[in-house]
Amino acid sequence: MIDMGLYKYITNRQLQNGAGKVTGSIAVAVRNDSATADVRYTCPECSNKQQAAQEWKRPFSMKCSKCGLLMRLPRLKDQAKKQTKADRR
Repeated sequence: MIDMGLYKYITNRQLQNGAGKVTGSIAVAVRNDSATADVRYTCPECSNKQQAAQEWKRPFSMKCSKCGLLMRLPRLKDQAKKQTKADRR
């Protein structure tokens, strides 16, 4: 079990490929005492699975080490606004 008090940021999200299908995922955790994000992902384009550490900064993004796809993680409220606009169309 994860002690949430030890982390300043945790997320686990599904990622869509270029065709709009959910085929990947990314999990990011940043400890309170660290400026480094621990990342685990499955690339939605090439299915490459990887664990990595990267400097934590917002907005967060990670490149697939195999195909070079840039996986961006917008703030959830920004992502929700964008989805709401798309749903209204």
